[in-house]
Amino acid sequence: MSILYRLSDVHYSYRWNQQLISVLKNLNFEIQKGCFLCFVGPSGTGKTTLLNLLGLIDRPTRGEIFFEGQSTNSLSENVLENLRLKKIGFVFQSFHLIPTLTVLENTSYFLPHLGVDSALSKKQSLEVLDLLGLSDQAYKKPLELSGGQRQRVAIARAMAKQPDVILADEPTANLDQETAGKIIEAFKGLQRSRGTSFIFSTHDARLMSMAGTVHTLTSGELDPSKNPQETTP
Repeated sequence: MSILYRLSDVHYSYRWNQQLISVLKNLNFEIQKGCFLCFVGPSGTGKTTLLNLLGLIDRPTRGEIFFEGQSTNSLSENVLENLRLKKIGFVFQSFHLIPTLTVLENTSYFLPHLGVDSALSKKQSLEVLDLLGLSDQAYKKPLELSGGQRQRVAIARAMAKQPDVILADEPTANLDQETAGKIIEAFKGLQRSRGTSFIFSTHDARLMSMAGTVHTLTSGELDPSKNPQETTP
């Protein structure tokens, strides 16, 4: 199995009120293609920041991130944007849906930028919405939906463009147990059928139990006493 990500001595910090706040430090690990991997740990330990780094949204303060064998440190923002568009799907905790667009339009938002024509874009998006139990909501606006439904639309948008990797920040946090189970099964189905890589931050025990690998973050570092924890999904 080939390597999707390699992190070499990655640190991330930011300045706040003239103080340097360290969020992540000493990260050295690899992630394989086709993974189903969870980052776990207490709130505030850097899980979301790590997903932002893996999603090429933020850059490390120090160290190097390789994506599919290529160092990303010196890449221009235009190149990073193109990689995010074509290769990476992101499910944000805050959804980031466009309130003036319908559920269907939000789901298909990236497809025209990938050269998908309107008929195929609609077909792909409706198939994903049906898979996630949202086909009857396709022409509603996000503000007409519950929090759990909006979460599923955010997931549908990431899945619709069929990226190499989906990064999901607490993807089941707003879902009831039954719906969360169906979403996890949909993720596993994509992993099996398309080889899609999935990387999560989560507190969801069921999602952790389905993961191939679980990494624990403690105070911005991988906990050497717990990492990696191999599971048998």
